[in-house]
Amino acid sequence: MANNAEKTYAVEHTNLDNAGTSSELSMPSHGEQSRYSSFLRRWNTRIESMAGFEARGLARVPPEERQPYSLMGQIQMLLLWLSANATLLNLAVGLCGPLIYSLGFVDSALCAIFGILLGALTTAYMSIWGAVSGNRTMVVARYFMGYYPSKICTFLQIVLMVGYGTIDCIIGGQVLSAVSGGGMSIAVGVVIVALLECLIAGFGLKVFHYYERFAWLPQIIVLFVLIGSAGPKFNTSLPSMVTGRTLAANRLSFFSLMFYVPNSWAAAASDYYVTMPANTPRWKTFTLTLLGLVLAFWLVNLLGIGLASGVASHPAWEEAYSISSGALITAGFSPLGGFGKFCAVVVGLGVLANCTPGTYSAALGCQIIGRWGQKLPRWTWVVILSIIQLICGLAGRNQLLVIFTNFLALMSYWLMFMICIFAEEQLLFKPRLPRIDWDAWSDPEGMPVGLAALAAFLLGWVGAVLGMYQVYFVGPLASASGGADVGMWVGCGLTLLAFPPLRWLELRRFKR
Repeated sequence: MANNAEKTYAVEHTNLDNAGTSSELSMPSHGEQSRYSSFLRRWNTRIESMAGFEARGLARVPPEERQPYSLMGQIQMLLLWLSANATLLNLAVGLCGPLIYSLGFVDSALCAIFGILLGALTTAYMSIWGAVSGNRTMVVARYFMGYYPSKICTFLQIVLMVGYGTIDCIIGGQVLSAVSGGGMSIAVGVVIVALLECLIAGFGLKVFHYYERFAWLPQIIVLFVLIGSAGPKFNTSLPSMVTGRTLAANRLSFFSLMFYVPNSWAAAASDYYVTMPANTPRWKTFTLTLLGLVLAFWLVNLLGIGLASGVASHPAWEEAYSISSGALITAGFSPLGGFGKFCAVVVGLGVLANCTPGTYSAALGCQIIGRWGQKLPRWTWVVILSIIQLICGLAGRNQLLVIFTNFLALMSYWLMFMICIFAEEQLLFKPRLPRIDWDAWSDPEGMPVGLAALAAFLLGWVGAVLGMYQVYFVGPLASASGGADVGMWVGCGLTLLAFPPLRWLELRRFKR
């Protein structure tokens, strides 16, 4: 975390390599431009001097500036993921099993349990690099994919996190609207969520870590209240409505969807651990991250599957679902009257715990992607991205599950290709190369050229296109498999096969 001295450094210095500070606003100019820059500089200084505000951008956090070891700091690794994921967004994903893929309760539950576990393993793996390096996830990517090719992943990370933030705004807005009985429109609810998210993410790591430390408790309480209220109407004997090849294809597609959601955090997992002690054991980071993810996702996704299983046999739930997914969730609290509405508000605003970390990471990504992005301080990017989420949320507020099933799959393809490259680079090549200099995060010469990673990454996309099953395109391999979305799996296979020989050739030619 940045102390007062760091904040002064961030405001007064103009070195682009210590990026993400407000320094660029203070570049000398003349006339009106000079007065305008001076005005912006004064306001930015005032904002970044606020208590708890993070002035640091994408620059590495050196070991001497990290937090000291503490038991609470270790527990925070678990609580962060528990708070961020025990939310409505992930509960709504669970609805897709019975309602979109026509799977029964048992089929949906098994796909969720194992898909979540596999996806969480990838995020737990990516999380270990935060404390080890002191660098953000997309900065670490430079050491594995090359300085320039990694910018593609950075751009896709921004899109991914903004997409999740948009979905959070929609589902939160739907619930707040349903609680008000239609007195508040979904659009107004979307605006409320976007504004609160912008405020928390704008302050930075320290504030949202503190928020996530406690956000899980009311969320877990109201979710268990929902289980008690709606659980008796769950149809745990609901059979799958499809058979044969279609059943197999839908199982794989829903399994993949359950994999994508926890896997998506891998794009930012290191961002939240850069202030942890450098000697934090990797196994501990991995285990606590994994535990926090699976506990949260298993709870809310199984709860979502349960709600979806009761739609067909309960007209009130079916009517609520015809309005919105948020209205269905609110209907689960309806037997509790006024207290149920209060619980629905709590769970509706709980989406802030999910979208805040993502918006924070996307703002850092805007600085990482290029020097032009470093001309604006991190909090400014938070504001810009929150406005984008607000606009997208208002435009797509009536298409939540369609966004889920198409956006999540498309955005998770690239991430697994990147993780495959990370794993093979670490296991096959890093042991034979000089020790990584984490302080050289802005020096392209100290990193791989990236041609091998770029080629393997693009080949992964070829596999994704051949195997994707989306409303806008069905690949030939997806058709041959009976309509299953096999794009990510085919793409990973091609990436894993292509990268080692290409990287070997790159090392022979460029020696790095």
